[in-house]
Amino acid sequence: MEKSDRYRLKRFRGNFQAEVDSAVIYRALAAKDSDRQRAAVYGKLAEAEDRHAGVWEAKLKELNAEAPDRKPSFRAQVIAALTMRFGPSIGLPFMTAMEKREAGSAEYAVEAREAGIAVEDRTHSRVIDQLGGQVGPEVITQLEGWHRGGSSGGGWLRPAVFGVNDGLISNLGLVIGVAAADPGQDVVILAGFAGLLAGAFSMAAGEYISVLAQRELYEKQIQLEEDELEASPEEEEEELTLIYQAKGVPEEEARSLAQHIMTDKGTALDTLVREELGLDPNSLGSPVGAGVSSFLSFGVGALIPLVPFLFLAGWDGIVVSCIASGLSLFVVGATISLFTGRDPLYSGARMLVIGAIAALVTYGLGSLIGANTTI
Repeated sequence: MEKSDRYRLKRFRGNFQAEVDSAVIYRALAAKDSDRQRAAVYGKLAEAEDRHAGVWEAKLKELNAEAPDRKPSFRAQVIAALTMRFGPSIGLPFMTAMEKREAGSAEYAVEAREAGIAVEDRTHSRVIDQLGGQVGPEVITQLEGWHRGGSSGGGWLRPAVFGVNDGLISNLGLVIGVAAADPGQDVVILAGFAGLLAGAFSMAAGEYISVLAQRELYEKQIQLEEDELEASPEEEEEELTLIYQAKGVPEEEARSLAQHIMTDKGTALDTLVREELGLDPNSLGSPVGAGVSSFLSFGVGALIPLVPFLFLAGWDGIVVSCIASGLSLFVVGATISLFTGRDPLYSGARMLVIGAIAALVTYGLGSLIGANTTI
């Protein structure tokens, strides 16, 4: 087999596996979404991914190669299981990232066009973007960044993982730096607990204020929408008509649907908030929940590099702390790959390198200070 064919074989197998993985996650989303219309869309997307897997099977046969069994990867199985347990806020961000990565790959675009599925793939990307705007702010904020994530449903998982990561890296650097100065075991423990509490309270306060400000902003927007509905119902009905037309609903049907919705004030406000603002009035995030989650997750992460020094002193404590922290950082990095879609080994190794750099820098600084200071 020529080199070019071997490369195509590798690419086609990867594409095949991606379709199988997408299908199983879409089915989990369909099973857990309480909205029947969205669930039906997820089901259709799963069926399309199955068809696409068949396309790549045929491409592999053209190269005289057998396609692997239609078994989802371990990562896809984990995402599907988490989605079944915690809801769409786990699976949807992952599938959004996956669809965007495919849409942004020039190489995949060529392969998909040659396979006759490029148009359908582009449609999938647009559909998943639309769905991402319909499931409430906790998913939207997860796509934008973990730090202002919601706290309902599965929204806590992502900030919790990153909170553990922050606690690990910051307190690892602190205790290793202090231990390198060799001030004594008691001082290292005191510094470690001080760093744990200071960091956890800082994270909790920042998260509380961030989610509170976000919630107040959403509530203000909802109140303004309610005032507009009260003052100008005709204009709001026209806006709703235009929104549905923009989604592809014929004008007469869009107007009829808008008129029907406007007959009930509560339904009208709920619909306008969802359609115009992209918000779910029932899922605006809990500031207290976000603060407590950040405090606990940071504390758990910060405790890992500190615990060895409760039993060991000096170089022994440093070695065991680094080993425990390194293993934990790798696990956290691999877990983060569930949200980013990257290879778990790559993500775990990357996080391990970042932690190692932090520890080396603070160790060097601590050694330098310890050698020139009497404590």
